Amino acid sequence: MRLAVALLLTLAGCSQLGTERASAEHPTIVSLNPCADAILAEITAPGQLLAISHYSHDPSASSMLAEDAARYASTGGTAEEVIALSPDMVVGDIFMAPATRRAFEQAGIRVETIGIVSSVEESAAQIEALGAATGNDHSAAIMSVRLQDQWEGLGWQGERIRALLIQQGDIVPGEQSLAHAMLENAGFSSLSAARGLGQGAYLPLEQVLADPPQVVIAAGDTRMLEHPVLSEVGGVERHSLDSSLLYCGGPTIPRALQRLLEIRRQVG
Repeated sequence: MRLAVALLLTLAGCSQLGTERASAEHPTIVSLNPCADAILAEITAPGQLLAISHYSHDPSASSMLAEDAARYASTGGTAEEVIALSPDMVVGDIFMAPATRRAFEQAGIRVETIGIVSSVEESAAQIEALGAATGNDHSAAIMSVRLQDQWEGLGWQGERIRALLIQQGDIVPGEQSLAHAMLENAGFSSLSAARGLGQGAYLPLEQVLADPPQVVIAAGDTRMLEHPVLSEVGGVERHSLDSSLLYCGGPTIPRALQRLLEIRRQVG
């Protein structure tokens, strides 16, 4: 009991310093979902978001800006930590363990889950759904409209060039993925999608050498790009993209688009 009380005081002391707990019409929230973290940090009322996921405090795994994540406490995601904070709601992902979900529900905590989005429309809908669930319809609507306006405003108007986006572990984005949609909106056509490869598929180096793209964009460490034979292929530019920009939708989308557009302008 004393351990739980100490944990509660520590987390509460770190969370949104100097703010009161949210009012009754805005349920208090603990987020266990790194993609929900960034959305909730922007749309929730003061004192409503008690803690975010520990991923958002890890620069290598976070889609949030470091200064934004630092405003909130985090948990390791265990039921004990979350229950100690006494939130009204937990926001997790669709893969939440049944036992963890039951523990929350038995403690009287409402559970909301979100999945992975594959388009800007799905991301906007997810923002609005979180707004409705947390009593923040207005701020969520503002964020949703702004996201869609930015998507249209940042779109490349000229010719597309063929690009290969390689993600951590040498996997490629599929045609139905958000990464593919962002590539197209930034002025690229996806080599892997043109090959009919699905999200998370592996593209053999031999196929890349046989039909090389105009640009290779590396998002994370990839063994393929370390192969010396690839450097011998002429006319292929190489660029990098922070892999954290591909983890989630929401506020990450404009930042990813801006970086992709910067690459597109450099390629010419």
